Amino acid sequence: MKKPLEQMTLQELWELFPITLISHNEGWRNSACAEITALSRLLHNFNPVINHIGSTAIPDIPAKPVIDLLVEISPDIKWHEIKDIMQKSGYICMSESEHRISFNKGYTPDGYAPEVFHIHFHRTGDCNEIIFRDYLIAHPEDAKAYGTLKRSLLPKFAHDRDAYTEAKSEFIERILAKASKKHRQ
Repeated sequence: MKKPLEQMTLQELWELFPITLISHNEGWRNSACAEITALSRLLHNFNPVINHIGSTAIPDIPAKPVIDLLVEISPDIKWHEIKDIMQKSGYICMSESEHRISFNKGYTPDGYAPEVFHIHFHRTGDCNEIIFRDYLIAHPEDAKAYGTLKRSLLPKFAHDRDAYTEAKSEFIERILAKASKKHRQ
């Protein structure tokens, strides 16, 4: 009998759900739109602003086949309200802090489901992911460099998501600084 996901250690989860990168898939846009529609209905009382973010939203770069969505909501909404709705709808709460909460969908005790989503809730205006996405879409040479970086990290960090994310942070911060500078001009 397989362990429920909630009972697995982080190492067991990373083994079951390794990081993989595949070429861009135009179908990701349709999946993101369908999930955005479903979330908009589910969260309609909160007036969310929902965007497709992450590498699946950037053409021509490799990505984990995981669709990331950013849901911006008003600072006066309490996380427990969101958490209750999301968990009752089958999403798994993965992290929670004072300013952010995130959920996953598509993880099973047997591995990935055909579609996997990471839903990131932030307060309105906390949207560096959108700035990063838009900058890379507008600057294909930087997007290509990001794809190259991701591929170079995969052999070392395929089973360590935290280290993989940390290893990309310097590049991401550099792009956000470029985007900020460009915006001020």
